[in-house]
Amino acid sequence: MLNRLVAPPVQPLASVTLPAADVLLLPNGSRLHVLHNAAQPVVRLQVVFRAGKWYEPAPGISLLTARMLLEGTRTRTARQIADEVAFYGASLECEQGFDRATLTLYCLTRHLEKLLPLVNDVLTEPTFPEPDLSLLKNRTIQNVRVERQKTSYLAAEQFSRNLFGSANPYGVVFDEDSFQAIQASDVQRFHHQAYRLAGAEIFLCGDVEAQHIDQVQAMVGKGSISTQDLSASHGYTAPTASLAHDYVTVADSIQSSLRIGRLWPAPSHADTHKLQVLTKILGGYFGSRLMKNIREDKGFTYGIYASVGPREHATSFVIGTDVNAASTQATITEVHHELRKLQEELIPAEELKTVKNYMAGKFANELSTVFEQCDKYKSLVFLNLPPTYYTDFLHDVSSIDAAQVQHLAQQYLSPSDMLQVIAGPASA
Repeated sequence: MLNRLVAPPVQPLASVTLPAADVLLLPNGSRLHVLHNAAQPVVRLQVVFRAGKWYEPAPGISLLTARMLLEGTRTRTARQIADEVAFYGASLECEQGFDRATLTLYCLTRHLEKLLPLVNDVLTEPTFPEPDLSLLKNRTIQNVRVERQKTSYLAAEQFSRNLFGSANPYGVVFDEDSFQAIQASDVQRFHHQAYRLAGAEIFLCGDVEAQHIDQVQAMVGKGSISTQDLSASHGYTAPTASLAHDYVTVADSIQSSLRIGRLWPAPSHADTHKLQVLTKILGGYFGSRLMKNIREDKGFTYGIYASVGPREHATSFVIGTDVNAASTQATITEVHHELRKLQEELIPAEELKTVKNYMAGKFANELSTVFEQCDKYKSLVFLNLPPTYYTDFLHDVSSIDAAQVQHLAQQYLSPSDMLQVIAGPASA
């Protein structure tokens, strides 16, 4: 008879193998990465450029360029682009990040050939109409003004600036005047420099057949090899954390937002997988120590987290939460307590086992579709990681012991090494 009071046994996840990607080097220097999976008759095409914040000549240009791509081309209006995408039941969008900009198309496999001319048009022939650009700038400024009324936004913004430095792209703070001064010619120039199919990384995954590969190659393989290094002209220095404690005053706020953290080893570092275990124990899931202490026991917050943010040029570690302003200092005290506790005491075997099982199960769940598998593969490409990275992850997670966790905590989680930013009322 099934006893529902007893949890089912947990089976260890010994290894994982991502689907092998076929990598084709195209004549113009771009690379086409193909992952096959015929489970559903759908495909995803992503064209990825070095066109994120790291490469922009002035703050805000990369954001405007990405968001304006679908606002009209030489042969199509924004409405015509949207109607064509909708007619085929597809999805087309362009997203800009800290390092890259990505144009993503989802569609049924049988419609890919019909939609590729549209994708090519959007990438190569955008017109960046001035009225739409002006509207987008005003809308973005209004959104930032609304966000800057929130302590959580202000704390995160100031934390990034203090952690990476105000001259580093990861630490640049939104400036309304300089953003409003961006002209269509600035956006056009950045598009011409950064959105070159020559040298782009293209990812095609899903129900892909030989003719689809040929069709994509014909679209993206044009042009001469690009030798331009966009990063060479900017002269950005490495992140330099400064101003250990900072306070952003938000008049009349009844809550405070905390950000506590530091620069962190890159994903290629030998300790990276074991440091993920340490982060999970501290604040990386609902049963973490910070959640149990500060949410469940003290009732200071609805949620608190610790996370690692890997980027191509720097990696950060941050603890974040929103609390009642009166509980600000007590929360900081408890965060420091949990940091020191990990340094001073061995983690109980049962707690460590729970975290290991959680991490293995979550990782397996993140590989359930070919699109998620492709996302994992993209991390290997952009962060220059070895093919064994995810197998190494499972091995390191399963093999780490309490003494190693404590040693890593002593090495990386000292409260004195952390930057701290509080955004809240003056009296907090």
